[in-house]
Amino acid sequence: MDFGFSEEQLMIQDAARRIAQEKIAPSAEHFDRVGEFPLENIRLLGENGLMGIEVPVEYGGAGMDPIAYVLAIIEIAAADAAHSTIMSVNNSLFCNGILKFGTEAQKQKYVREIAEGKEIAAFALTEPQSGSDATAMRCRAQKQADGSYVINGKKSWITSGTVAKYIVLFAMSDPEKGARGVTAFLIDTTQPGFHRGKSEPKLGIRASATCEIEFTDYVVPVDAVLGAEGQGFKIAMGVLDAGRIGIAAQAIGLSRAAYEASIAYVKERKAFGAPIGTFQMIQAKIADMKCKLDAATLLTLRAAWVKSQDKPFATEASIAKLTASESAMWITHQAVQIHGGMGYSKEMPLERYFRDAKITEIYEGTSEIQRLVIARNETGLR
Repeated sequence: MDFGFSEEQLMIQDAARRIAQEKIAPSAEHFDRVGEFPLENIRLLGENGLMGIEVPVEYGGAGMDPIAYVLAIIEIAAADAAHSTIMSVNNSLFCNGILKFGTEAQKQKYVREIAEGKEIAAFALTEPQSGSDATAMRCRAQKQADGSYVINGKKSWITSGTVAKYIVLFAMSDPEKGARGVTAFLIDTTQPGFHRGKSEPKLGIRASATCEIEFTDYVVPVDAVLGAEGQGFKIAMGVLDAGRIGIAAQAIGLSRAAYEASIAYVKERKAFGAPIGTFQMIQAKIADMKCKLDAATLLTLRAAWVKSQDKPFATEASIAKLTASESAMWITHQAVQIHGGMGYSKEMPLERYFRDAKITEIYEGTSEIQRLVIARNETGLR
């Protein structure tokens, strides 16, 4: 593994940092407070190639690699986690699956607009009664004589669901087959039978619109089936492996922002006649924060590198996501503690970092699921 970054990787990192600092950071508090989707900022990310980083140029993307993706996500998340969530879904959960399993026509129709930032995408796996147990889904796809499917059912916790034009949907086409009975579909939300439900009033990443969606006799033409019938669960798990690298990078960005704010604060804040950074308890916190941040960063870059080599990367992705998300929760917690009352105040972004960090331990596979994945892959036992 080469720890040096290419000129192209550094260029996209610089582009992400510039947009993050000039556009996203100044507006982050506003979007968090009002819970409004930051459409203008997302369009800007798309115009700069950041909504389809690993998408080949012929489909409207930047044609970069997983390491460039990680570097860019970190910069955006350091300014605002909600923006990086939207970016991650478009890149990892939507485009990735279509590029791997879609037809040429599907890539041209569904990927280009998303990669260019002209439209927003979503990923619909979770249901009100099934999260980690994805095979318990109740959303049904009934195959018709002409090869089309009729979809009925509800999905929940759909990131960008309120604004998405296209959605990768997973529905049960043959309940008797369990996981092998799940099929993936490409949904156009402008068609009849699609309905948006209530938006979720979330603790964090509030600018990332999350809602329920429902299908009532929604007809999916045969050319909108992603992959083969019954291949949906395999597609979902593969896409989530890639998505976990993005969430790990998001957690690193959050951690870095909280850590850098803490470094500045302990130099400026004085107590008992000295900067609080001279106190051993504060120094211990800073040292531990730095170790966790660096460990998460290196493990995430390793996962991205393994993916870039076209090797199996599920274990590495889970290790990165578990380590980075739990580090983010710990680091932001310590950052609030270091800042004392100011850390608890909305006058500073520390409390937002703390609220936003929690979701990284939950979505795209909880910490508990990551531990199961890692242990099962290591032991070979199920």
